[in-house]
Amino acid sequence: MDRTNLPRRLLRVIGRFAACAASLPLICAVPAFADQLEQHNDLVNRFITQMHADPLVADCAAHGDFVASTSTAFDHVEFPPSSFDSAHSSVTPWNDSFDEGKQRVKVDSIVTVEGVGVRSNNSGEPADLKFRCGYVGSQMLAFSWNDPVPPNRANSTGSGKHKGGKGKHAAGSKSPKKSSNTGSGKSSRAASNKSANKSSKKKSP
Repeated sequence: MDRTNLPRRLLRVIGRFAACAASLPLICAVPAFADQLEQHNDLVNRFITQMHADPLVADCAAHGDFVASTSTAFDHVEFPPSSFDSAHSSVTPWNDSFDEGKQRVKVDSIVTVEGVGVRSNNSGEPADLKFRCGYVGSQMLAFSWNDPVPPNRANSTGSGKHKGGKGKHAAGSKSPKKSSNTGSGKSSRAASNKSANKSSKKKSP
């Protein structure tokens, strides 16, 4: 009985190990998401308590700080107290689509807030950033900002270089054709000379 139960026990142990291994990425992802959410909430609370920001404006600014930090251009965003005054932030009742592009979701209000983007490794001057968030109640459903690094810029420059390479290649391919034409002209002339010599030899007797 022990020998027959041994393979079953091994299979159970292997199955438990496989289940643990499969759950490891999820276990690692949960703390990372929790840390990110905690940082977001801390930033929102700081904006509200220290800078007297509107809760929606504070939430939009915290989300904008996170998004800008994932860009290759910026390390983080600074929001001075002036970012949350009426001249640099607003909450506008909307009840319409967030935009006419991919984010056509209907929102109740649109929040705008401005900040200062600090460049990565302090390379270059800070940039004025504007964030726009769409909300239904207190839930954000859409977001946009004036990202200075459009995702299609690298592709467009690469395609331009590729086109230039094609042009050079096409121009270079014309020269062999010319040389081949001149070579064929010489061969035709030689053939005509040979035929003339043969005819003159026939006529000489």
